[in-house]
Amino acid sequence: MRTSRTTTGRGSRRALALAATTLLLAGAACGSDNEPGGGATTSGDGDGGGGGDVSIGLITKTETNPFFVTMREVAAEYAGEQGVELTALAGAFDGDNEGQVQAMEDLIAQGVDGIMITPNNSTGVLGAIEQARAQGIIVIALDTATEPEDAVDATFATDNLEAGRLQGAYVRAAIGDAEPKLIMLDGTAGGTVDTFRHDGFLDGFGIEEGDAAILGMENTQGDQNNAQTAMENLLQRNPDVNAVYTINEPAARGAYAALEAQGLTDQVVIGSIDGGCQGVQDVADGQYAATVMQFPAEMVRQGMDAIIEAAGGGEAPSGFVDTGSVVITDNPVEGIDSETTEWGLENCWG
Repeated sequence: MRTSRTTTGRGSRRALALAATTLLLAGAACGSDNEPGGGATTSGDGDGGGGGDVSIGLITKTETNPFFVTMREVAAEYAGEQGVELTALAGAFDGDNEGQVQAMEDLIAQGVDGIMITPNNSTGVLGAIEQARAQGIIVIALDTATEPEDAVDATFATDNLEAGRLQGAYVRAAIGDAEPKLIMLDGTAGGTVDTFRHDGFLDGFGIEEGDAAILGMENTQGDQNNAQTAMENLLQRNPDVNAVYTINEPAARGAYAALEAQGLTDQVVIGSIDGGCQGVQDVADGQYAATVMQFPAEMVRQGMDAIIEAAGGGEAPSGFVDTGSVVITDNPVEGIDSETTEWGLENCWG
């Protein structure tokens, strides 16, 4: 059972949440997509860590996406274990660069030892990152790399180009000898993760941008309702689709709902990326054929470990660390390494 008490903290111009919490948030990687996860300041008082008086900020893209909810909950739990203070903030919506800049400025003003951020795009917060590093704050990118990559001290993330490639290779193999007729449900235009996954999918699928096999593309912001609407619109012109790329699992659920309403699910192979517990269950239930699992909990733990070490006088982190990805499906195809949904449910977002 999770018990917490929160009080309203300092606001920001982009509706950032900053609250005080007296009890540790328990990790809940298998939470619902609708589970709330507002920003929090957690005073770590665990007896198993070596964080001392270290303070760490975490900035995610949003406070509602289950991927980022998991990140914050794992960070809160790990902060307690390591005895560090954690402040968690988020943008108001996917693509809210201004909100993330404000969050960076808030954390710089607090004088934290380190900041972990999932940038909305590769260049949107570079100025704030530079300001933080100039103050001696360790800055680590999680999930999304900056451009240039060395704008931050280090990046702990999924190789999203490879994750996209895995999705594409699986979907192409799963449709067999059929002529590919592909619909692509992308995320946010210009987003770094979105671009890498899109490009990786095309590479794994074996086609290039502009190929005639691509029947249509729409941006969905990774939102289920947007994806369902986009899929409904695309199906009006392309009812013979047999393959669907989705930026994430909410988009995959939207695609499935639209296809189910038209009675077309049996003719289409849907792939996705994320590997949340709900997404893995969706695969087990047959809503989509496969998802590529990421490990956001590892991103958070490894990032916090790096900040704690550096704050204690150890070596500062550097470079890109791939935290891994794996195809989850109950319908394996030749040439694609994969794990079952049973394995996925035991390890989702661990």
